[in-house]
Amino acid sequence: MKIILTGSSGMVGHAVLIECLDDPLVKEVLLINRSPIKLKHPKIKELLVADFDLIPTHAKEFTGYDACFHCMGVSAVGLREKTYEKMTFGYSKILFDTLFESTPAMTVIYVSGVGTDSSEKGNSMWARIKGKTENYLLNLGFKNAYAFRPGIILPEKGVKSKTGWYNTLYVLLRPVFPLFKIMKSTIGSSDLGKAMLLINKNPKGKKILEPYQIKQLSNK
Repeated sequence: MKIILTGSSGMVGHAVLIECLDDPLVKEVLLINRSPIKLKHPKIKELLVADFDLIPTHAKEFTGYDACFHCMGVSAVGLREKTYEKMTFGYSKILFDTLFESTPAMTVIYVSGVGTDSSEKGNSMWARIKGKTENYLLNLGFKNAYAFRPGIILPEKGVKSKTGWYNTLYVLLRPVFPLFKIMKSTIGSSDLGKAMLLINKNPKGKKILEPYQIKQLSNK
């Protein structure tokens, strides 16, 4: 199995990368990043793209891959709607279109978030735009496409957030992680990668997965 992964420099993407590297069925992971990550592994191949608008120029490099786990994301805090839409929907659309042109039979999984607005008409800016991104992917025509909507994600296996104060908060809350884990809206960071790999191996009819469904899938 060969996987394309975005967002590996962030907490979510890095957590998914760890699970991919640990899975014996995964032979290669192509990381799409703006700069190299510090992790070295024989399964890792990196594609450095300074501007995501240039993704279509690399279309030939995406052939032969079985799945893409699109974990790249940005916080909406402090961003104007136009900027957030470009970085969330715009960049995702470029990636999805390029992948569909090169390998429409691959599985594509997009990580959005709990509370995403599928109607695209709600008051929450980030939820509307993530809903627009989900809808575009799920209607594009891939053989299998899914939207994962995690809620609270508890870091595991040494995974850290790029936001410093998040890491401080995680350290303070670690003693009560077992209590958080029983909540339906909470998953462990390793649950994401495990669930993605499992749904790629055994496709499901449901296309949008909420936190408890991601957790259930990862435990199979």
